[in-house]
Amino acid sequence: MTYKTKESRLFLVLGAFLIANAILAEFIGVKIFTVEGSLGIEKFNINMFGVPELSFNMSAGVITWPLIFIMTDIINEYFGLKQVRFLSILAAILISYAFLVVGFAIGLIPSDFWISQKIDGETVNMNLAFKGIFGQGMWIIAGSIIAFLIGQMVDVFLFHQIKRNTGERLLWLRATGSTLASQFIDSFVVIFIAFYLNPQYSWSWQMVAAIGLVNYTYKFVVAILMTPLLYFVHGIIDRYLGKELSQKMISEAAGNTNN
Repeated sequence: MTYKTKESRLFLVLGAFLIANAILAEFIGVKIFTVEGSLGIEKFNINMFGVPELSFNMSAGVITWPLIFIMTDIINEYFGLKQVRFLSILAAILISYAFLVVGFAIGLIPSDFWISQKIDGETVNMNLAFKGIFGQGMWIIAGSIIAFLIGQMVDVFLFHQIKRNTGERLLWLRATGSTLASQFIDSFVVIFIAFYLNPQYSWSWQMVAAIGLVNYTYKFVVAILMTPLLYFVHGIIDRYLGKELSQKMISEAAGNTNN
């Protein structure tokens, strides 16, 4: 296949961007940051389900996840459900492959001169740092991949269900609505697998529910704020494709939903 047509080049760019952001989310997700601290505000200290002093401590993976869902909805709009499913499964396979390669790299014997390095004036054991950052547990890896696949499938299904009932109108409703629903599921599935089922942690259901709701609240707000970006990207693509080709692709994507 050659990427000489506008449609094929667009699919390549959108698909590559989706997969790149999905893999990035998995690896930067090991860092937990405080939203309140990053914004320079006081912690909320929420009490929920008997879990005290909850605040918005989020995985850094949330930086790219909104972009993944925007790409999912854009690809859904122009190329249809089957193509999004293909890219989602491919992304999950490549994420698994990336973790296998990283696991192999962790097992390599480090060079003596590399182990002790100075970072910001402090001596750091680079081998332990490398293992600590990239060596995520199997429960967390499995939870994140399963949550990603389930979230993607829910997103594409709801997107077309809403579109079937509203037609070409209300892009914000089918895109943002499907994203909010899929991120709700994603927020709980990953925590349930990684921390509730995992015997190393064995979180209570109250902890899972509380942390999941706090995480989803953040994702809900970000998804709403990202809606203008969806229209911005949509507009750029329409101008790139031209009105006639753009409408043709959107119509074919909607018509191929059940194929």
